[in-house]
Amino acid sequence: MVETRAQIIATIGPASASSEVVERMAAAGLDVVRLNFAWSTVYERKEHVAMVRAAASAANKRIPIMQDLPGPRVQLGDGHSYDPAATALLTQEDERSIEFGAALGLEYVALSFVRNAADIETGRAAVSKYGGGQKIIAKIERAVALQAVDEIIAAADAIMIARGDLGNEMPLEEIPFTEAALIKKATAAGKPVIVATQMLLSMVEHAEPTRAEVTDVATAIMQGADAVMLSEETTTGKYPVEAVAMMERIVAAAERHLGPHAPHPL
Repeated sequence: MVETRAQIIATIGPASASSEVVERMAAAGLDVVRLNFAWSTVYERKEHVAMVRAAASAANKRIPIMQDLPGPRVQLGDGHSYDPAATALLTQEDERSIEFGAALGLEYVALSFVRNAADIETGRAAVSKYGGGQKIIAKIERAVALQAVDEIIAAADAIMIARGDLGNEMPLEEIPFTEAALIKKATAAGKPVIVATQMLLSMVEHAEPTRAEVTDVATAIMQGADAVMLSEETTTGKYPVEAVAMMERIVAAAERHLGPHAPHPL
């Protein structure tokens, strides 16, 4: 397997929550694990952390863990959105989750629905309060965050372009251009940037992605993304290992065409 510059992030869920699958994903190119704290229980999270640590040890490979916080969200049918009435970034559940991550030595915390640099400092203060070492990833998924994106990038350790919720905040046809602009800004600031949401979504049901999805992943890498993320593909999909392997193949091909490029690794 060719070692790629850009990193592959995979979310652990029912389809991948076994030592065997995590170890196979690690062998296929997995670099970072995301745990979605919006849906899992404390017991499941502890099991998942132990599983990832064991897989990393077996592969003799560093696999950092990102805890993705729910933030002030409300349920909307089968989906969710941020709570417009919320005045604070961190809910009580977020605080408990940060404490959990600190106790287990998790490496990253992804803050949902950030609005400005002050939100980043709120998250950082919570990490410090519980004696944690988690670095802060700011999820860019609100229009208000785009208005303050320069200060957010400066304050955070990395950003995530969360295209799902961001797509609810702007016309869908504007998403590719916003993505490109955010990658450019983060790269200029020397901060890692993650592109997320529906990158290989068809692989939830199929063993191969669509040609459009392959192009989407390759484009993100060619634009300078430092990591690309799998969500449903590895949480509920039928082909979690194959999705990681395919992502790795696309990233490797894009990097061959891209040529030498300075990384901003997570």
